[in-house]
Amino acid sequence: MIISNTPEISGYKIVESINLVTGSMVQSKHIGRDIMARLKTIIGGEVAGYTEMLIEAREEALRRMMTQAKSKGANAVVNVRFTTSAIAVGMSELLVYGTAVVVEKS
Repeated sequence: MIISNTPEISGYKIVESINLVTGSMVQSKHIGRDIMARLKTIIGGEVAGYTEMLIEAREEALRRMMTQAKSKGANAVVNVRFTTSAIAVGMSELLVYGTAVVVEKS
């Protein structure tokens, strides 16, 4: 599956535009990570636990979007974007979306 944040993929021609596809992941804070994050606010620096959590959420959201695209017959997704939003205290959603397409080598 080809994923692109641009409307076209170099070397390929879009032969069919299928539809919008999405993938999301709602992630809650982990008490251990939260304790480390609070310590980091005192000493500064990257909050590695949260970085790891967001990487995992992004990868899972991408997997879900690709699964949805494949189920609709796509072999690529273009114009891919990420967004986040707060769901509740300590919970965030990471959403990825794009347009499922069928591409061929040009």
